[in-house]
Amino acid sequence: MKEKTLARLVLKDGSVFEGKPFGADSSEAGEVVFNTGMVGYPETMTDPSYRGQILVLTYPLIGNYGVPPKEVEHKLLKFFESSRIHIKGLIISDYSHNYSHWNASSSLSDWMKDGNIPGIYGIDTRALTKKLRTKGSMLGKIINKENISFYNPNKENLVEQVSPKKVTQYGKGKRRIMIVDTGCKYNIIRSFIRRKVKVTRVPFDYNFNKHQYDGLFISNGPGDPKMAQETIENIKIALQKEKPIFGICLGNQLLALAAGGDTYKLKFGHRSQNQPCIEKGTKRCFITSQNHGFAVNPKKLPVGWEEWFVNANDGTNEGIIHKRKPFFSVQFHPEASPGPVDTAFLFDRFIKRVKNG
Repeated sequence: MKEKTLARLVLKDGSVFEGKPFGADSSEAGEVVFNTGMVGYPETMTDPSYRGQILVLTYPLIGNYGVPPKEVEHKLLKFFESSRIHIKGLIISDYSHNYSHWNASSSLSDWMKDGNIPGIYGIDTRALTKKLRTKGSMLGKIINKENISFYNPNKENLVEQVSPKKVTQYGKGKRRIMIVDTGCKYNIIRSFIRRKVKVTRVPFDYNFNKHQYDGLFISNGPGDPKMAQETIENIKIALQKEKPIFGICLGNQLLALAAGGDTYKLKFGHRSQNQPCIEKGTKRCFITSQNHGFAVNPKKLPVGWEEWFVNANDGTNEGIIHKRKPFFSVQFHPEASPGPVDTAFLFDRFIKRVKNG
């Protein structure tokens, strides 16, 4: 009797998890992280912030609604957060071979094959996630046919890998928003287009200060923020102009570093669609979508800056704001996709400041 094909997830601490392969029949290595969201795997897997990571989804049933088509709207893929899958591999409990959804065009496995992304199902994701919560995110590798070496993505400039190589324009309007793309999710660009502003999207190392703009936006992205030195230096110059600045996720960390603050790596990060964030000085708590492995150190914020939001679960920083100038940023994702849209009003707040600028 022929033995069933098995794939293995091997962690740096020597732990081995065996399961059945799906997706591409290849071996990949990266940083193993977990996400507790219940839906949104097409958006999550195409989020550039996951560059270099092997993603563990804690929700048990994955693949049941397939993958949407590659329709284009506003020069962007309509149902995805970038033009490609960015995770190195996918680890799940149970894979649904039969998918059903009005907007599905292919199965999850076929989509992953096209992107050369391996996956494993039949894994005890609860046990795996508990290990990662206890020991922290760690290096791992998916082994199908050939064994490979471990790979640490945080030693590379991942922002450079996901940032575009050219300048692109989107939308129409009287006000111009400059987006520094350090791994920008498409729904951030869509959020600005819906608010009737003109968007200029530039690479991470582009000197945007030589252009005229009404507001500066610093996007999300992968890896250690201190790797994006060119971006930090350009933001330092922008801070002197005192035009409105808004940052999301990595943008929160880059703004803090440019202002003179500091960042550090979290034990296992925040990756979910249900992170509670409290606005300091109020009793308001917002449920947010998040995906980050680094955070701002609020104790090292420079004079003139203050902590704006904090995470209700662990007290870590979720946003900073300048006391007098029109600069602010958040660690969570108000654009959602996937996740709640409770904090989408922050885009309106930024646009209002731009118009009043």
